[in-house]
Amino acid sequence: MSGAGGIAPAPARTVVVKIGSSSVTDTDGGIDTEAVAKLAREVGGIRRAGDRVVVVTSGAIAAGWTILSPGAPRPSDLATLQAVAAVGQPRLMSVWSDALDGCDLVAGQVLLAPLDFVHRSQYLHARQTLARLLELGVVPVVNENDAVADEEIRFGDNDRLAALVAHLVGANLLVLLTDTAGLFTGDPKRMTEASLIAEVVEIDYELERIAGGPGSAVGSGGMGSKLAAAKIAVWSGVEAVIADASHPGVLAAVTSGVSGVGTRFRPRDRRLPARKLWIAFAVGAAGTISVDAGARRALVERGTSLLAAGVVSVLGDFGPDDAVEIAGPDGDVFAKGLVRQPSSVVAAWAGHRSSDLPDDLAPEVVHRDDLVVLV
Repeated sequence: MSGAGGIAPAPARTVVVKIGSSSVTDTDGGIDTEAVAKLAREVGGIRRAGDRVVVVTSGAIAAGWTILSPGAPRPSDLATLQAVAAVGQPRLMSVWSDALDGCDLVAGQVLLAPLDFVHRSQYLHARQTLARLLELGVVPVVNENDAVADEEIRFGDNDRLAALVAHLVGANLLVLLTDTAGLFTGDPKRMTEASLIAEVVEIDYELERIAGGPGSAVGSGGMGSKLAAAKIAVWSGVEAVIADASHPGVLAAVTSGVSGVGTRFRPRDRRLPARKLWIAFAVGAAGTISVDAGARRALVERGTSLLAAGVVSVLGDFGPDDAVEIAGPDGDVFAKGLVRQPSSVVAAWAGHRSSDLPDDLAPEVVHRDDLVVLV
């Protein structure tokens, strides 16, 4: 409550800051303590301005590998990567803890796995822990639990993890810090005429084409993964910014809305719940189901389940509870969901009415509770 005639202070914002491997490692691949200290000071600055901050950091595998095999090419097999992460994570956390301690801030390590976002009880526990850490004034430092992550269901890059964390904590802003100034109209390393895209209202196919694929040798992401994370964020109702980690005062500039610093993505009005966010953006599709125009209208306009009668064809080999993309007559994917029957059954059922199907099996190919319309 403000005093008589006073103005009530603005409610504290929650900002999720993701820092990529290329921004926290040096030329040898080890942890760049000066870079981490610079970012810790900036976190302290926006904390003093009244914002709550969650840091999502990469760098455990890079840190571990420089200890175990300095100068050698980074391994690619899962078992070695997990072992390397187990060595690098405590070293990475120690650097962050020291840097934040130097800014009179307390760091709290939080390791998350994809299943923490899928299972309701684990999701609530993760949310409760992060919320309590923020209430206590702690800066949660989040990373994927790489040492035990399953190859089939791991996040794959921390951009996606950061976007899901932003939804988890009800963040107002997601800042994706990298080694470039933002999203450009082309590859600035090869096109001198490429210019920074200052603001994005809608992420479309053309933007995704421009973003391309992975770019850094030390990280697993790239501009494509950052655009995918921004897409998750805006569908969560969270504003997102891609910006250069080395820019002086980048966090203060981004949180203050300074123009020309990074690429800013405006949030959508409608927020997707966490589970549907997971289905839409975090689970890889095992196949594609093509549907007719009537089924497309029913899914998009009326929010129905997908029934066998609307199925035209099936592409891919998938099982129950796998994620599938759903395409219309034009071939464009407009929805994604978790399928209830294997691909062989869906193909056999294609075009059949529910009354023609076995009574002991659910007639829905994809139930509306497991389906996300992406248009």
